[in-house]
Amino acid sequence: MGAIKQFQSPDYLLSDLLQRVSDGRIQLPDFQREWVWDEEHIIGLLASVSMSYPVGAIMMLETDDHQQFRPIALEGAIFPEGTRPEQLVLDGQQRLTSLFLSIKSGRPVPTKDAKKKPIRRYYYLDIAKCLDDSVDREEAIFGVPEDRVLRDFRGQPIVDLSTREAEFELGAFPVSEVFDVAAWRRDYQKHHGYDPEKIRQFDEFEAEVIERFKQYQVPAIVLTKETPKEAVCQVFEKVNTGGVVLTVFELLTATFAIDNFRLRNDWQKRFGELKKHRVLSKIEGTDFIQSITLLTSYHRRKDALAAGVPENSAPGVGCKRKDMLKLRLDDYQAWADKVQEAYVRCALFMHEQHIYDARDVPYRTQFVPMAAIFAELGHEADTDGARRKIARWFWSGVFGELYGGTIESRFAKDLPEVVAWIRGGDEPTTVKDAMFSPGRLLTMRTRQSAAYKGLSALLLAEGSLDLRTGAKIELHSYFDESVDIHHLFPQAWCRANGIEPGVCDSIVNKAVLTARTNRMIGGSAPSEYLPRMEKSAGIPSERMDELLASHLVDARAMRADDFHEFFEARKQAMLSLIERAIGKPVIQEAVAEEPNGVTDFEDESEAEFMEDL
Repeated sequence: MGAIKQFQSPDYLLSDLLQRVSDGRIQLPDFQREWVWDEEHIIGLLASVSMSYPVGAIMMLETDDHQQFRPIALEGAIFPEGTRPEQLVLDGQQRLTSLFLSIKSGRPVPTKDAKKKPIRRYYYLDIAKCLDDSVDREEAIFGVPEDRVLRDFRGQPIVDLSTREAEFELGAFPVSEVFDVAAWRRDYQKHHGYDPEKIRQFDEFEAEVIERFKQYQVPAIVLTKETPKEAVCQVFEKVNTGGVVLTVFELLTATFAIDNFRLRNDWQKRFGELKKHRVLSKIEGTDFIQSITLLTSYHRRKDALAAGVPENSAPGVGCKRKDMLKLRLDDYQAWADKVQEAYVRCALFMHEQHIYDARDVPYRTQFVPMAAIFAELGHEADTDGARRKIARWFWSGVFGELYGGTIESRFAKDLPEVVAWIRGGDEPTTVKDAMFSPGRLLTMRTRQSAAYKGLSALLLAEGSLDLRTGAKIELHSYFDESVDIHHLFPQAWCRANGIEPGVCDSIVNKAVLTARTNRMIGGSAPSEYLPRMEKSAGIPSERMDELLASHLVDARAMRADDFHEFFEARKQAMLSLIERAIGKPVIQEAVAEEPNGVTDFEDESEAEFMEDL
């Protein structure tokens, strides 16, 4: 079988390409970004074309009667509403729009100056400078404001091109005339009294510069109309010279727009409601789409199996890019309200786990299957047995650290397996896969770690009491009192007493405290700050011991400044806490100590976080 080619590689005359933009034969798919090039880039592009230098290929997609995407005009293009494009621009939007606006549109170009200030410009070629080999071509091209008058900082005119005669006098040729030069040339020669030297100079300018615009060809890659949406998405990501990755959400926005449904507007309205719950304030539109795709594919498989389709032939459950791109508008509309409600239930579930803020959510990605699970179970999720199983699945994912990489395949298992488990089936894969090693506690040092956030929440759930007020840290006090995670044996004390930085900064040496309580601790030894806090707050020693115990802290070791005894006792208590959460024992193993001063960060972002501190 011969090779199958799903693209063509034509070259387009620039004049023809811009005409096709002007009359709507070339448009943009609705997922493209706004045009954003500044004046420096525009002048550089015009300079390259004027010297026949390559400016790179553009990529387009053929369209047909069954358009995959809603088309929109390039910036500045005006044509009858409803005009159907022949091609959509996938890559090259910035270059093509810049050339169209400056050469073909006949209107000032909306752009930005070097300080990113919005400006509107007409562009000119300085005839004499274009013919001077010692002058860089970019210096021979300049822009003027909308009124075609350049002014100094006092507002006084420097260059006035507001009339055709002024252009002739200064030898400033409008870039917008390069494809229709005859009238300007005739009036230019007449203005100069048919001066032979002016005629010779303009003839040379026309041959060396104008003709290059006329003959300029732009290479293109044109994808055939048979190219599937997922391939378009992948191609756009690979070739997008703007460096901004196209999301599936944007692609579906363009797809749904064909049926006059504005996905972006719908999501913004829903997100406005969801973000009222602080734990949901970082949810993204793609997360929402993934949850809907999970449910859609799950029910599609269920229906196929119920109809007698063999398991190995029934459609699978999934929410990868290819699955999301198959989502139909009616699928979205069928599930959107239920999934929005399910995300709210996720927020309430997080509060039950003592997670109150988006920064403390171990894995935002775990919301995707969780919302799908709540949406599918409905009121079935409201029983104690169901909640305990969902909690065990959640904590297994957190302490197994199972949602930090490529996780769409796990999502596809989570929905059917957790639902089946709650309805009497076997433990889900995530629960089975969860493993936690004692040595991991030594490397949990910042909130960049999902397990670190999870353990902090478990400590709150144990009923952590503030060491100064004795109050239980709950939702209202979490924000009112500026609660965060602080050292019990302060860093300054640890440095002075030879405690390795990695051990000192471990979560074993940290507790959830209010900012005011942390200030009272300062850099003192526990034997110093505990009596001081007791006296200041009128707390008996026995009560302080109870407050410490609520944080799984051995009060006797703290009062004796015995860091090692404190550390080992609290480490074991934390491991027991994790065991209860995941419903299985942690792996007891010998842990090699880290070299003195070495911090075993989980990833580069965590190292950068500590450097910032």
